[in-house]
Amino acid sequence: MKTIEKVYTSNRSTWVGDGFPTNSMLPMEEMGNATSPLLVMGYTESHPFSPATHQRGVGMHPHRGFETVTIVFEGELEHQDSRGNSGKIGKNEVQWMTAGRGILHAEHHSKDFAQRGGNLDMIQLWVNLPSHAKMTEPRYQELTEASIPEIELTDGHGSVRVISGNYIHASRTVKGPARTFSPINLLDVKLNAGKSEMFHFDPAWNSIIFVLSGQVKIDGQNFHHLQTVYLTHEVDVISIECTEDARLLIMSGEPLNEPIAAHGPFVMNTEAEIQQAFTDFQKGLFA
Repeated sequence: MKTIEKVYTSNRSTWVGDGFPTNSMLPMEEMGNATSPLLVMGYTESHPFSPATHQRGVGMHPHRGFETVTIVFEGELEHQDSRGNSGKIGKNEVQWMTAGRGILHAEHHSKDFAQRGGNLDMIQLWVNLPSHAKMTEPRYQELTEASIPEIELTDGHGSVRVISGNYIHASRTVKGPARTFSPINLLDVKLNAGKSEMFHFDPAWNSIIFVLSGQVKIDGQNFHHLQTVYLTHEVDVISIECTEDARLLIMSGEPLNEPIAAHGPFVMNTEAEIQQAFTDFQKGLFA
């Protein structure tokens, strides 16, 4: 059985605003149904920031047609949007924002984090919306550390936090708190060196493993930090052996199998819808 479809190694880092040095872990040029519903992913790999008098980040900018999922492993972020939502997420917390029909939002280091400085370790995913939900009303989910179930694996193998969807462990199903528009399993996994763990997948779904830190072995192949491993549709269960303490993000989702038209901050199904998004934005309809 063929297990690995392909592997992508991040070979570039770019700044988003002045607050987010970002490794492209799932590049925009590969966006398509092979990764659906996941679109792109950027990872800030434990970057140190000195104390500052201003909050580094990105000012108000538009989105339409998809969701942003921001996971903070270290540091603290603040969010504001044109729908009146605002919030702050810190270590092991998640912001799941549905842009839907259109929203303006800003993301910055929190005031406290900016003043004291420290390491920022975070990841942001873009998750596509199915065509029937492209123009849904925007919404904002703030998932606290306490709201995300964490399973301690047996014999000190590590832990799994279930952000969305389901995780099967010891004959029981653990559900994540995030509300999604299509089925998505999103797992934040820590594995300890010298241990191995089995993970189950639906062969009809697209499944991807992001190695954020450390090193693991899958089907006899070694994978290290800043690598993205695409699984084949033959896989229903795999064993992940940890050769060095590792943190993984395991993503599995039911593909939407719909056309994708994307330009900058808009992801729709047709070019006409993209042009309409620009028109609506210029008319101030996202405010």
